[in-house]
Amino acid sequence: MAKDRIYLERSALRDRIYACWMGKNIGGTFGGPYENMREILDIQGFATKAGEPLPNDDLDLQLIWLKAVGDWGPKAINEKLLGEYWLSYIGPHWNEYGVGKSNLREGFVPPLSGEVNNNQWKHSNGAWIRTEIWACLFPADPETAIRYAYYDACVDHGFGEGTYAAIFVAAMESAAFVIHDVRELLKLGLSKIPADCRTAQCVRTVIEGYDKGEDWKKIRNRLVDDTKDIGWFQAPANIGFVVTGLLYGEGDFKKSMTLATNCGDDTDCTAATIGSLMGIMKGTAGLPEDWIQYVGEEIKTICLLNGHGQYPKDCTELTDAVMELLPITLGKARFSGWDTRLNVIIGDHDDLSDFDMSQYYGTALVDELNGRSQYSFTEEGPFCSVLVEYDTEPRISPNGTLSGKISVKSTFLPEQKHYQLRWWTEDGWSVESPLNLHDNRGLSMNSSYHDPGTTVPFTIHASETVRALNKVVLEVSSLGRVTPVYLALVIMG
Repeated sequence: MAKDRIYLERSALRDRIYACWMGKNIGGTFGGPYENMREILDIQGFATKAGEPLPNDDLDLQLIWLKAVGDWGPKAINEKLLGEYWLSYIGPHWNEYGVGKSNLREGFVPPLSGEVNNNQWKHSNGAWIRTEIWACLFPADPETAIRYAYYDACVDHGFGEGTYAAIFVAAMESAAFVIHDVRELLKLGLSKIPADCRTAQCVRTVIEGYDKGEDWKKIRNRLVDDTKDIGWFQAPANIGFVVTGLLYGEGDFKKSMTLATNCGDDTDCTAATIGSLMGIMKGTAGLPEDWIQYVGEEIKTICLLNGHGQYPKDCTELTDAVMELLPITLGKARFSGWDTRLNVIIGDHDDLSDFDMSQYYGTALVDELNGRSQYSFTEEGPFCSVLVEYDTEPRISPNGTLSGKISVKSTFLPEQKHYQLRWWTEDGWSVESPLNLHDNRGLSMNSSYHDPGTTVPFTIHASETVRALNKVVLEVSSLGRVTPVYLALVIMG
């Protein structure tokens, strides 16, 4: 039987978390001036003034997620709640940020908010650059960290490469609290994403080229050529640049960060992720003292609304805030129907002797996501959760149809249930669907939405009148249960 306990010594854990944020600050400042340069660069040092870190969305967006966890606790965090925090606290409308927020305002809940009208940017860099908060709140527990990274990423990246990149990076960062070998971390990160996704392909390109002894510039150009179809400023190639820095830098912080930056493109993101990951792996002892002094620990924000005073203002305050939440996030009352069964304990010593590292590997999340429609969303209720999957993009023409399926998963075990479906439509519209769904087995909380007996098809029929945005409401109820689940299906004209 696999053992499931990891002991982390408190002061060493704090040091690694602090080094994560310091490395992030250093990297964002080092790479920031060269963002979006598309040629191979020859950067040797800082282009900024000493003592003036650059503002960076890579870091300050994560202050919002810290606030969300502090406000609600980890159990309440999901993609919908993070979407609400986007609308309330985050200002910019850059690229996928703007698409995601526009979709949220129109009623498309995540991950639809990251999919609809987002083919250009759902493969971009906005999500994998903000994963450190999940790694630091769930250190040495990558399966939990990647769940939260998915909740975060899908708001503005749906099921695109940006989301897979976030899962990949979050897995490595969380595991780096106890695994300090880059090759092992890369192997773990790859195990968490689809083998055929573009991000995984770029990672393997770098690993294979490095193992053959190829020059890093040749590998960099190959990444650019292999991703021309999705263009610049996208996750797969930039993740490849991070891996280039990690491997060709051979454990040296300055060399690794410089190499990643010299690959060009999203240089603040690649350098900042190098800095945070190496900070977690090595602690403050692995950060160059002269670079620490040059940048400093102040956090300068660029994205946050509603004032700065409520957020940590430097890396020490941010580290303290994370440490205060760890007793809650590492508690064993697990979250919303899934359980990693991994017990991370903060104590007076490090001890991995009671843990089987093979438990870090597994494809539970990616298997779950791969089993879903590209256009889908869930609604959590007190006695069940409901998954809506469209066969195509949620768009309908006058007198047209839109089809999909509804799946229901029980919250309680064991309890067989009879569910009733009731639809409300736009005037003149109708829905063709079974109105009863009977699960006669009693579902495990970890079971699939697509277990036999829990899924029914639907087809929405529009009238001649179709507006720009249309809404169909579904009620899922069960006799003997007091609170129905209501879902709003927003459909484009």
